[in-house]
Amino acid sequence: MTRAGAGRDPRIVIIGAGPTGLGAGYRLDELGYDDWVLLEAGDRVGGLATSFVDEAGFTWDIGGHVMFSHYDYYDRLVDRLMGGEYSTLDREAWVWMEDRFIPYPFQNNIRDLEPQTVFDCLMGAIRAAAAADTAPPPADFGEWVTQTMGDGIGRHFMIPYNFKVWATPADRMSFNWIGERVSVVDVEALLRNVLFDKPEKRWGPNSTFTYPLRGGTGHLYEGMRRFVEHKLELGTRAVAVDPVARCVTTADGRTFPYDVLLTTMPLDALVPAVQGAPDAVRAAATRLTSSGSHIVGIGVDRPTDSDKNWIYFPEPDVPFYRVTYLSNYSPYITPQPGQLALLTETSHSAFKHEDPDTIVDRVVDGLVRTGLLTDEDRGRIVSRWHCAPAQSYPVPTVERDEALGTIQPWLRAQDIWSRGRFGGWLYEIGNMDHSAMQGVEFVDHVLRGEPETVWIPRGEGAAGAGIR
Repeated sequence: MTRAGAGRDPRIVIIGAGPTGLGAGYRLDELGYDDWVLLEAGDRVGGLATSFVDEAGFTWDIGGHVMFSHYDYYDRLVDRLMGGEYSTLDREAWVWMEDRFIPYPFQNNIRDLEPQTVFDCLMGAIRAAAAADTAPPPADFGEWVTQTMGDGIGRHFMIPYNFKVWATPADRMSFNWIGERVSVVDVEALLRNVLFDKPEKRWGPNSTFTYPLRGGTGHLYEGMRRFVEHKLELGTRAVAVDPVARCVTTADGRTFPYDVLLTTMPLDALVPAVQGAPDAVRAAATRLTSSGSHIVGIGVDRPTDSDKNWIYFPEPDVPFYRVTYLSNYSPYITPQPGQLALLTETSHSAFKHEDPDTIVDRVVDGLVRTGLLTDEDRGRIVSRWHCAPAQSYPVPTVERDEALGTIQPWLRAQDIWSRGRFGGWLYEIGNMDHSAMQGVEFVDHVLRGEPETVWIPRGEGAAGAGIR
């Protein structure tokens, strides 16, 4: 419980109406709690889970989102909001490499690659397995890949693909974000695949997923909006937090007093906005790193010719790292029947520049290069949609956990909860279900004393001690 909650019901302010803020607001409304407000800087809800309908009538998400869940509460929420109006799909995920498709995950399905590549991957995996008991702890993600999967899989797929995703060199990233996000190598399964042509495609939590029939993933969060509308302040950007006076100041000059604050602002923007934050906390926030994205949607006036859901692209000859066949998710994604919607994702950072003025043309060229479109399809393109969020992924760098161990304990001592994809800066719990549940659990913790189980404390202890 918070200090404020000991004697009276606390006044709760929530910054950000993405999945985490909406999850908190939904739970507060569900409990019949009245003393709260939800501040959103933009003109709509959903954050990075927002969807858009372009001028041609195509529906686009900000990235290749799918809906799957680790939590019964979130499942019930989705059922309530979508009311059966969704598709259920079995994942068809593939990798395009060496001018061919192979099933995902790559590390279990190498059989159809060039013989030298297959040999490199097999020998590397065997050597890594043989050295596993004596290998020193890896210092970074690159070393983890080599020790866990072998240098062949690392060189041919894991290192180049993850650079395209994170726009960050592997030796600058940690490996403790892996969890269920990355399939590790089973040498026996690898050999079965190569020798007996036994593909493995069912790995991972999203092997079956759902998707709204209408409105994209943003449909779910627009549905949550009706439960928070009476407390929602759109166009209200928080610019300062005073942890002594316990109030949030917004860009229009208003102040919102609080007893407990839930913020989903990116931590590197929140900390400079908190008045009186210690130098150590401010310095820690500067060590957090993120990558941005160019999300490009290409709508084509011809039928979808594949049953694939999405495809990974590790090689540098195309700008995108993933392409989603969005028109396979729902027949209502396209404005007319018999049209194709391809959604591509390209990352950028200080380590990986991407020209925003040419990205759409380069994407179209890449789609033709990989055979997803033909040259004739260029003349059939009826939609070119481009969205460029400055922050798409909080990068799990080798410095991240120490930085979080300094920042988060100090914020909590001020009755500030920083949660969500960028509020928590934890990619490993950055899915939509994780994010919404962080908001739900914040409410249950503050009002009912229940523990948070989704949010993961990182690096806390000595790094955060003694800061006031």
